[in-house]
Amino acid sequence: MATIYMPLLNEGVDVWRPVEATALTADTYRVEGDVPDDEEWAFDPGSIVRCESRKLSEGERMTAVAVAD
Repeated sequence: MATIYMPLLNEGVDVWRPVEATALTADTYRVEGDVPDDEEWAFDPGSIVRCESRKLSEGERMTAVAVAD
């Protein structure tokens, strides 16, 4: 299991939540886990997402940016 950072929607500012994911390639992951009731994730659990490295306050992290082709 890997950790990727999921963008949260409707937060008013950029918010990234660490979520568990299964690495499929160097930059694609399957999102695992469940969305907490009080959050709206940009990508649903089970989605295959493309990730890219992005500098966050915690340092460089893999962030979900799009549904993979």
